[in-house]
Amino acid sequence: MKNHRNISEFILLGLSSDQKIQIFCFILFLLCYVAILVGNLLILVSIRCSVLFHQPMYYFLSHLSSMDICYTSCVTPKLIGDLLLGRKTISYGNCLLQVFTMHFFGIIEVFILTVMAFDRCVAICKPLHYMIIMSRTRCNLLVLAAWAGGAVHSFSQFSMVIGLPFCGPREIDHYYCDMFPLLKVACRDTHITGVLVVANSGMVALVTFVLLCGSYGIILFTLRHHSAEGRRKALSTCGSHITVVVLFFGPSIFAYLRPPTTFPEDKIFSLFYTIIAPMFNPLIYTLRNSEMKKAMRKVWCPKMFSEGNHN
Repeated sequence: MKNHRNISEFILLGLSSDQKIQIFCFILFLLCYVAILVGNLLILVSIRCSVLFHQPMYYFLSHLSSMDICYTSCVTPKLIGDLLLGRKTISYGNCLLQVFTMHFFGIIEVFILTVMAFDRCVAICKPLHYMIIMSRTRCNLLVLAAWAGGAVHSFSQFSMVIGLPFCGPREIDHYYCDMFPLLKVACRDTHITGVLVVANSGMVALVTFVLLCGSYGIILFTLRHHSAEGRRKALSTCGSHITVVVLFFGPSIFAYLRPPTTFPEDKIFSLFYTIIAPMFNPLIYTLRNSEMKKAMRKVWCPKMFSEGNHN
């Protein structure tokens, strides 16, 4: 008879057992993590210390940067440490904590991206009523709703996995504790739990993605009546948002909206929404945004900015 007592730790098999690949991954992900922290902190501080913070779009962007830092910090420091030290174990408690925090911050990010699409939709379709519709009170409520949605989702995922018995195999074929790899090593039939995970995470990703596509479809339809300059500016802003959405949602939908099983490719797709998308967000939102670049110069190079204005 099997002992259904929970084991004290798991072994994360990681991305590869090849030493050279591990060294390459360590350098690559260390650089990526530094870029994520520096890029998002630059955006965060630049918005908070400028007049842009009072504009709804940048108010939401500052929250997105905060979520990028929190979300990627749930996994990346542990991954970098494991690659450096060759240690691949994670305690049962830390494993469950990873499950909770990843889904908590991940869903908040999903909802903030959706709110940003709604904000752009209002700005382009209802420009005269924009400041009334997107008042600071409503913006605060939307962010609060995103946090509440993240809490509801993560608690539901956490409750599914915390009751599972783990008594046999300890090897998780992933570089962090995710739902499907954990279900695979549980000591009982987890088919129903897997279906619930798909219904929860998969449907959230799909529904929000459809909403995002719908809002950008409405924006593109409305832009037909705008001037060439207005279309160019709106498409530049929306183009950056759509790039972020595709980078984040494409792999997420593949990972969760499918029969509850694991594939070797899952680890590669996971890199997109845990490390690559948060790393590209600052570049996507700053390189194509003149207001953001101006605010960053004003905050970080005030002397140069004042000399430029004087000249």
